[in-house]
Amino acid sequence: MKIVIIPSGFKECLSSEGVAKAMNNGIQRFDPNVETMVIPMIDGGEGFAHTIIKLKKGELIYREVIGPIGEKVRSHFGIFQENGKKTAVIEMAAVAGLTLIPRNKRNPLKTTTFGVGQLIKSALDLGVDDILIGCGDSGTSDGGAGMAEALGVRFLDKYHQALNIGGGGDLHSIENINISGIDPRLSKVKIDVACNWYNILCGPRGVARVFAPQKGANPEEAEQLARNLEYYAQLILQQMEVDVRTTPGGGASGGLGAGLMAFTGATLHPRFDIIMQYIQLEEHIKNADLVLTAEGCLDYQTPNGKIPAEVARIAGNLGVPVIAITGTIGEGASINYTNGIHAYTSIIQSPTSLEIAMKDASRLIADSAEAAVRQIRIGYQMAKRKYKREII
Repeated sequence: MKIVIIPSGFKECLSSEGVAKAMNNGIQRFDPNVETMVIPMIDGGEGFAHTIIKLKKGELIYREVIGPIGEKVRSHFGIFQENGKKTAVIEMAAVAGLTLIPRNKRNPLKTTTFGVGQLIKSALDLGVDDILIGCGDSGTSDGGAGMAEALGVRFLDKYHQALNIGGGGDLHSIENINISGIDPRLSKVKIDVACNWYNILCGPRGVARVFAPQKGANPEEAEQLARNLEYYAQLILQQMEVDVRTTPGGGASGGLGAGLMAFTGATLHPRFDIIMQYIQLEEHIKNADLVLTAEGCLDYQTPNGKIPAEVARIAGNLGVPVIAITGTIGEGASINYTNGIHAYTSIIQSPTSLEIAMKDASRLIADSAEAAVRQIRIGYQMAKRKYKREII
């Protein structure tokens, strides 16, 4: 039996590498003769830079920058050389991610992407030709305004005084956008952004209404952010002639996708499409008997570009069945049965607290992977017995 293991990480718990290792441990514990291929998957969020740089045999560069709550953090980006070009890989989660914000300080009205702009400047200082930015697992909702400030954009109030945008809560104070001081080197590099294509900046399903509550906003604050981002998008359209309001991917990372598009000329991509240029999944899946994937929570949003659904799409085209192991099974999870996932199971098999489940996640994931493969083995044995009876 050959099994390909392609999980995402469990947010704020285990990286994709940690999840993959646990799944593989469970399988090998049951039968060390099972052939496994382990491919920790990335979606632009945590682990994005590490994984790409490891695959490309590049180098991680460390910098001290401003984190999401305005305090200095040690962050990183990667550099690799290929086909005569130097490419930087920036992971927004490593500089403005939710995990960098203490739970008692989570408020997207006040968190900033300023550090993302600082990392872009650091990459430019190293003379890169291309920049690949992963948008995922953010703790911000400032529309990329903080990032733009770090790159030289000035946001002015009604008195033509420069504002210091501290988060999405300040966007309504902007009257004018001055881009005369933006770093001129941006026009000489190609910037690609891996983002969730289904995330848009504004509207009923705009990023603030959907994701701000997960970042610490209460319902009133989420609506305030939605109004501010709507105003911000209109200002960008009027003064820069760039329409980011409903651009696919523009809502990624609290609107960082829109900011990158408007201020750096970046091209937004469905995250899986561009990541597949670096990781060739088809080659690994086509000869497999089974694909095991994983996600922290499987629900109705999973088919909207999340890793298990994208893995299932590729496996389905190759006729390979898929089982998903998930931390929790959320609302509307059954929709995944019609999107290529043949079965799913939760690692939580008895009443427990979230804190305990997260602490014991590696063991629980290993147990679930082992149980899944044991059930597959039963199916093999049943098929074998049926074949013998038919021969007789």
